[in-house]
Amino acid sequence: MIPLSVLDLSPVTSGGSGPIALRNSLDLGQLADRLGYTRYWVAEHHNLPSIASSAPEIMIGQIAAITKHIRVGSGGVMLPNHAPLMVAERFKILEALFPGRIDLGLGRAPGTDQITSIALRRRQEVREGDDFLERFQELLLLEQNGFPPQHPFSKVKAMPQDVPLPPIWLLGSSDYSAQLSAQIGVGFSFAHHFASHDADDAMLKYRNQFQPGALKKPHAILGTAVICADTDAEADRLATTVDLNFVRRARGEYLPLASPEEATAFDYAPVDRERIRHNRARISIGSPKTVRAKLDTLIAATQADEVMVTTMIYDHAARRHSYELLAQEFGLTPR
Repeated sequence: MIPLSVLDLSPVTSGGSGPIALRNSLDLGQLADRLGYTRYWVAEHHNLPSIASSAPEIMIGQIAAITKHIRVGSGGVMLPNHAPLMVAERFKILEALFPGRIDLGLGRAPGTDQITSIALRRRQEVREGDDFLERFQELLLLEQNGFPPQHPFSKVKAMPQDVPLPPIWLLGSSDYSAQLSAQIGVGFSFAHHFASHDADDAMLKYRNQFQPGALKKPHAILGTAVICADTDAEADRLATTVDLNFVRRARGEYLPLASPEEATAFDYAPVDRERIRHNRARISIGSPKTVRAKLDTLIAATQADEVMVTTMIYDHAARRHSYELLAQEFGLTPR
């Protein structure tokens, strides 16, 4: 049976709050641990009123401390926002505290708008263009003591020095990270839940181009959105929250997640309806059997080794139930 994992953005809802969203993440982490999910990854986003997850390292430590078996990691740390040495030391500390249970997922995007990205980096050297690869190489060189003797960083050690970095995963919504992951032999996770790039293309390029490195064989995770309920009709009702959120974001409006009642009452324009139709094609919505059929098709097409599910809906109890139904349908072994 294919492993299932969780990607959590700590959604903030209308009438809710950031603290409630973060505590809901702790609760869901414990549930996922009991249900038999493989990983629980938390995101990094900034300046988004609908997402409370802005500091994944803190949340990883909190979730790992109250769970026993599940791997906990970042989905991901947005490397352009951080000095590589800081990333290395934070994750070495997490690995020291929770050995064998931490994942370091790295992303290329800043996880926010351009101005907020500058605010995050303004005390660093801000460059035009994409400096992800340079930062990633620096992270690896710090871990491997790979700087040549004449380099100013040659005597810099990421502490604690006697703890290795946890496994590195590259995250992506195109084929760039897929091919880089394959070249250096690490795990790859594709963001099917928002990507415009074809998931099959990225996942298969990773698998076909893989060269052994930290991993001896490829491991590709398909990140995808799922809304599972007891009936197709109930899942469709819950999904109206996602519909309105997507429409608002397309208009440049970043608001807390609306209730299904608010979403149903919203006055959608024809262009909004078309956007909803397009977005829903990427989401598995329905009863357990309906969701299973769509996921099985995705898994077969992408040759995914693992599926990482994100469920961004209004009601936390319904979100918990969605993960419970999915675990049961896929035969996860409760712990």
